[in-house]
Amino acid sequence: MSILHLVATPIGNLDDISARALRTLTGVQLIAAEDTRHTQKLLTRYGIRTTLTSYHDHNKALKLDHILAALETGDIALVSDAGTPSINDPGYELVRAALAAGHTVSPVPGPSAPIAALAASGLPTDSFLYLGYLPRKAKARRDLLAANAHQPHTLIFLEAPHRLPAALADLEAVLGNRQIAVARELTKLHEEIVRGTLREVRTHFEAAPPRGEITLVVAGKSPDEDEPWTEAKISAEIQVGIKNGESASALAKRLAIESGWKKREIYALINLT
Repeated sequence: MSILHLVATPIGNLDDISARALRTLTGVQLIAAEDTRHTQKLLTRYGIRTTLTSYHDHNKALKLDHILAALETGDIALVSDAGTPSINDPGYELVRAALAAGHTVSPVPGPSAPIAALAASGLPTDSFLYLGYLPRKAKARRDLLAANAHQPHTLIFLEAPHRLPAALADLEAVLGNRQIAVARELTKLHEEIVRGTLREVRTHFEAAPPRGEITLVVAGKSPDEDEPWTEAKISAEIQVGIKNGESASALAKRLAIESGWKKREIYALINLT
């Protein structure tokens, strides 16, 4: 049987392609690409003339049988627009179908934005949980965060730049003022990694709206988060929230999650402020 090669491609800097990836892309009979125009730039850069076919979310139902039929006659490479294929793209379905048909699936490892961001984040790397793109809608986003708020592992998310301010606000509201690294445009000319508390990083991006591809790396829950806060700490956080313009209801809700205190107790302290 033939081989489906999962070929990782650069997430920005085209020099990040591996020698093995170039040999594989040259040697297969067909390359299935998320966006053939995007992949063609890479192939042109390295003088590769292998035939391209598109395979993405909008045509996967039509193309799956075609690609499986091509696998019967020879090896195929699967690539995404950037990074490792089958992560957050329809390559997962092609992998399952190829395995079910008896073909070999072989990874050609290389660039991966989540792993690159984690490595440079300054947060623990020994245990992490990758959760893909945050939901677009606020309720779904907060529900996902709440379901994983107890995780001790470093959390990794992807996010679109225009949704980043709302995402950071929800992260802080649900998870508390944890440490975070926001990695933007990794390996590209304007690469930026902003590290700090969620509140600090949220303030940074409110002043300078982001552009480009974004990966979020958030600290997991620490053991001391289970300990109720002292009244002095609650009072200090109330002062900060009021200074930042938070309403009493939003402030009480957020601090109840972070502190272990009841909302009515926090309301009472807010009214005394």
